[in-house]
Amino acid sequence: MAFESLQEIVTICEKEHKSFYEIILESDCDERKVTKEDSLKQMENTWDAILLAASTYEKNLVSASGLVGKDGYKMELFADKENTKSLCGSYMNQVMTYALQMGESNACMKRIVAAPTAGSCGVLPAVLVPYFIEKKADTPKIIEAMYVSAGIGQIIATRASISGAEGGCQAEIGSASAMAAGALVYLQGGDSEQIIHAAAISLKSLLGLVCDPVAGLVEVPCVKRNVIGAVNAMSSCDMAMAGIISRIPPDQVIDAMKEVGDKMDVSLRETGKGGLAATNEAQRITEAISHSQMDLSLK
Repeated sequence: MAFESLQEIVTICEKEHKSFYEIILESDCDERKVTKEDSLKQMENTWDAILLAASTYEKNLVSASGLVGKDGYKMELFADKENTKSLCGSYMNQVMTYALQMGESNACMKRIVAAPTAGSCGVLPAVLVPYFIEKKADTPKIIEAMYVSAGIGQIIATRASISGAEGGCQAEIGSASAMAAGALVYLQGGDSEQIIHAAAISLKSLLGLVCDPVAGLVEVPCVKRNVIGAVNAMSSCDMAMAGIISRIPPDQVIDAMKEVGDKMDVSLRETGKGGLAATNEAQRITEAISHSQMDLSLK
């Protein structure tokens, strides 16, 4: 897609009296020289892959390191219970459940959809799958929302980054959260301005988030951060739908994210050398995993 700013997309929407998703769909067709039917079919295949990943979560599966697994099932059990201990409603509980399960599936080498990255694969599915199920949204509407999220992700990737190694976790979970927020606004009937302001509110709320994977694995704290990104997207959507705007223009928020990422110390950009990865417990875990792998290689 050839767009360089979110505002550019909004301007085209207003000028041509088209929705956000239509502009992104047409751009995809033009760039890849495919028909609308072909583009829609490919996006539908992606949605099918998300649904398959969600439905094939294994409750007893644990990652090779032993660091993550089973939490998604714990959350599922908790979400199913009608008790006074949960502060969240049914939809949010399901969002948290799917975010954990998708993140764990990624850590356990199962098939997932990078949205926009593998480490942030749980955010967008976490808001879309329960919306599809609980709100009984039809498939075409979900597909349209995915185009909205794709457009937002493309602008962030163009103006800044979606790579944790380049911009920290703000570039992964932050970007995914912005994409999810925009998709939710579209599903809730919001206009193009509300879509980009939801994305901006979501992204700036995670500005400065470092990428500090323990033992260099996309597991701790990555999986639980998917939950934060998904819930952040929900609150950002509701604020935008209420008419609340980002006082900093959306494109400037993205530019600020790039500036922060560029200034971030290398130890906080996916190297596993700073932040949580540098704590005493993280060092103990890293050493234990290293010895385990060494033992296996000697057998």
